[in-house]
This record gives sequence, C-alpha cells and structure tokens, in this order.
Amino acid sequence: MLKVLIPTLMLAMMVWLIPAKWLWAAALGHSLMIALISLNWLGCLSETGWSQLNMFTATDPLSTPLLILSCWLLPLMILASQNHMFAEPLNRQRMYISLLTLLQAFLIMAFSATELIMFYIMFEATLIPTLIIITRWGNQAERLNAGTYFLFYTLAGSLPLLVALLLLQNDAGTLSMLTLQYSEPLQFSSYTNKIWWVGCLLAFLVKMPLYGVHLWLPKAHVEAPVAGSMVLAAVLLKLGGYGMMRMMIMLEPLTMELCYPFIIFALWGIIMTGSICLRQTDLKSLIAYSSVSHMGLVVGGILIQTSWGFAGAMTLMIAHGLASSALFCLANTNYERTHSRTMLLTRGLQMVFPLMTTWWFIASLANLALPPLPNLMGELMIISSLFNWSEWSLLITGLGTMITAGYSLYMFLMTQRGPLPTHTIALYPTHSREHLLMALHLIPLLLLILKPELIWGWTA
Repeated sequence: MLKVLIPTLMLAMMVWLIPAKWLWAAALGHSLMIALISLNWLGCLSETGWSQLNMFTATDPLSTPLLILSCWLLPLMILASQNHMFAEPLNRQRMYISLLTLLQAFLIMAFSATELIMFYIMFEATLIPTLIIITRWGNQAERLNAGTYFLFYTLAGSLPLLVALLLLQNDAGTLSMLTLQYSEPLQFSSYTNKIWWVGCLLAFLVKMPLYGVHLWLPKAHVEAPVAGSMVLAAVLLKLGGYGMMRMMIMLEPLTMELCYPFIIFALWGIIMTGSICLRQTDLKSLIAYSSVSHMGLVVGGILIQTSWGFAGAMTLMIAHGLASSALFCLANTNYERTHSRTMLLTRGLQMVFPLMTTWWFIASLANLALPPLPNLMGELMIISSLFNWSEWSLLITGLGTMITAGYSLYMFLMTQRGPLPTHTIALYPTHSREHLLMALHLIPLLLLILKPELIWGWTA
C-alpha cells in the first residue's frame, strides 16, 4: 500500500518544485508510474481474504478493483486538463495538479481503510479537493451554486453516518472491518434499530446518488472542469457503492425488511432519469443523468444481497467508471472547439473529426451496454438477481435498458450526424494526446472482456 501512497503524496509536493516547462510532462510521467505500480494489486484478486495488511490499511478482492481504477484515473485527468490549463497562471496550474493528486491519496486511503472511522474521515476528506476544483476551476458563475449543493447534500447525508458509527463503536467496542462482521447484532429497540440502519446507509445513497437525493450531481458535473467531472463519474460515485457493500455485512438482519422502499426508489430512478436524458439539450447534463440511472441499478444489486447482485454491482461500477469518464472527455473535446455544450449547436462533427467519431461510437455503445462489453455483464447479473428477487422488476429494468439505448444513440446522433452548422468555422484538429486519452479509457474496458474475473472472481 505504501508503495503507491508515498509516491502519490510526493507528487503532490513535487509539483511546487518542478520547473514550469516540465510541469505537465513530469506530473504525467510520475502519475503513470504510480498507475503501473498499482497493477501489482491484481495479485490480491486471487486471494480470498485481506492482504498487504498493516495497522490501518489493507486490500481485499472487493477494494482492489476500485483502488486500481483510482490510480489509473490520475494520469488520464492530467492528460485531459492540459489544453485548458495552459492559459492559467503557473501557481494555479501547480495547485490544480496538487489537488488532483491529494484527491487520489484520500481515495486510496478510503478504499484501503480497515477501520470504519478512518474510512469515514477519508470519505469526507475527498469532499475538500473536489469542492475546490469545482468552485475555483468551473466555467461559469453557477459553479458556486453547484459547490453549495454538493457540500450540503454530502454533509447532510454524512452526519447521520457519523452518529451511527459512534453508536456502533459504543456497543460493539470496535470499528475494525476485520472483526466487525463476526460480532453480534446491535441490541437497540425496534424503532431505534431502523433509524440506525437508515443512518448507516444514507451517506452512501446520497453519494451514489439514489434518485430523490441526486440533484447535486448534474449541477456538479455541468459546472466542474473536465478532471472534476471525470473523477466524480469514475470514482467518487463508486465510493458510495463500496461503502454500502462494506456496511451491508453489519446490517444483515435489518436489511431484509427495510430495503424495499430503497430498491423501489432505485428502480424507479432508472426510468425517471433515463426519461430526463431523452429530453436533455446539454451534453454534460445528459451524461450526468445517465450516471444516476446506472447507479440506480448498482443500488438495487447491492441491496438484494446476493452474490450475483454484488458481482454485477462491482462489474457495472468499474465499467461505468471507464465509459462515463470517457464520455466526459469527449464532451470536453467538443466544448474546447465549439465553446458550447448544446447538442443542437455542435452537430455534424463526423464530417470534421471522423476518428473522434469512432471514439464517440465506442463510448456510446459502452454506455448502452452492448455485448460483449463488461457493462452488459454487470447489468445482466443485476437484472437476473433482481428477477430472482421479484419477477415484476423485469418490467422496470427492461424498460430502463431500452431507454438507456435510446438516449445513448440520441446523444451519438445529435453530436456526430447531420449537417455541420453554418456558424461552426475554424475548428482546430484533434491532438494525439486526445486519442491517447480515449485509448487509455477504452482499452482497459475491452481487456475486461477477456478477463472478467479480475472484477468479480472473488464472489465465486
């Protein structure tokens, strides 16, 4: 664990010492080295228990895929941000890279924490760099409003979790994930038990987000710079799913009777947010609502507590993290050239950027879960386990899958096909950096087709 964490913290400090002309190249090279070192964790997936254990951190097959995804994302964020950051003053560029690196360090400590209180502190600590990135580097004045939504939704969900964890510490005497799963259930009154159960999960449901507490996400995505959107879609939403999976072990007897309204909200959210996507005109907003729809399936898969549900949720989280981040990068390449996120004003780009259209096509197909991509594997496993739980769920999940295909194709056709608008002139060509960025997003997605057990082999 320290082999990755120490170089990450070193990078956060080194960016203030690197000469200006080498800043981005050195940061990219160092972060790629960290990403390659993190691939050593793939060996942990073949083990059934905890590994690389020390006093505060460890890895297991549940956290390892998310740890690798977090490390893989930092060089991609640095690659994606170079173009629009070159015009910034040097100190702001250094601060930007330092915040991204610090965010990765918090994520690594959150996913590898063995103590629930440490996990909670790191879960909250990720809020600070993300909030600064949104409010300082967002494009429009509404970024302050988006930051306020993000802050208060997250804090309002997290405070009940803190109270619930302190109650658990008082009753069980420990908050170690290594031993807590073997302890006796809490002995509260029936009414208090139910409030405690909701308190334990509310922070993660807001972070996912569950439909109904999702309003912060489209605002944050739309106003954030490209790196903020990427890390929100790829990793920060998955922090909620990871937290739910960890807490489910302790909530076992209560979940059977209390999970129904949340599953209904999650499934209904798939339909509602998918329908919202069909009438979106803002490209980033469409991709953001698409994330809410996919996370609704993940919430359903986790709450029914079957091995297939958990495996499907983990597969979909990793696959969606790569595909959604790729879509935000593509939306940013459009915005840098047309200076508009309105799809109607940026149509017909296939005529100008045919190779970029290929990347759009692959990313859109990944978003709608085309076989044999891992997105489809995750969705099928969750839909199958939901069908086993209730046959009626197939109506909602089937309709949600159709709507997902509809808005994914709508997004692709609106941005790439049709005549080029007459006001669209002097578009500068795409860079090799942008094609490398898309390849680093989508090639891992294609590799997971060959070795899907890298994500869900631990459930066997």
